[in-house]
Amino acid sequence: MDKTLEFDSVSLAYGGRPVLDGMSFALEAGEIACLLGSSGCGKTTALRCIAGFETPAAGNIRLEGEMVSGGLAAVAAHRRRVGMVFQDHALFPHLTVAGNVAFGLSALGRGERKARVEETLRLVGLAEEAARYPHQLSGGQQQRVALARALAPRPRLLLLDEPFSNLDAELRERLAREVRAILKSQGIAALMVTHDQHEAFAIADKVGVLHQGRLQQWDTPDALYHGPANRYVAGFIG
Repeated sequence: MDKTLEFDSVSLAYGGRPVLDGMSFALEAGEIACLLGSSGCGKTTALRCIAGFETPAAGNIRLEGEMVSGGLAAVAAHRRRVGMVFQDHALFPHLTVAGNVAFGLSALGRGERKARVEETLRLVGLAEEAARYPHQLSGGQQQRVALARALAPRPRLLLLDEPFSNLDAELRERLAREVRAILKSQGIAALMVTHDQHEAFAIADKVGVLHQGRLQQWDTPDALYHGPANRYVAGFIG
């Protein structure tokens, strides 16, 4: 199977303190994966390196075989065709739902842009909310708008940074399952970071457990639960 993402021996330090320590993993086409770990373990830094917001000190990052970071390669963030969904949604309060989703589609003609916005809002179940503003929506609806905005430009990889952390536990797991279904229907590879095991297991085909910048195990949720690689993974998964 073709690989959408190859994260190969990536290292990064802040002020001499290792944040990512030779981390390696890969995502197959259409696969949904999750980096799971406690605060400060390096999971969000890994996302930022993939998106192009941080430059690793060592290692290579490839998207669909294209080297975007490593060696002489340093592809700018806006040229990587990577979608990002942030923890706080980062919606524009002065734009409608449709306006938020259309924001990254300026290269399209007006008619094509309108059609893509409508198509994406139908996909996330918000076609009836197009004319409303973010403050008029629930937290779950705002997260769907953020997802629609990230999906609208047809990214080759979607990154989600603790996207459900501001929601209550029941809604978190339900929305995680719904987002999984949406991504699978579109065949889009995605990488999410979270500290919530239940959320990770609800959405991911593969889960990587991080501790102090090192990947302890990269496996299916079932294999992690029934065959933890070490004592740390066993304790974290419970």
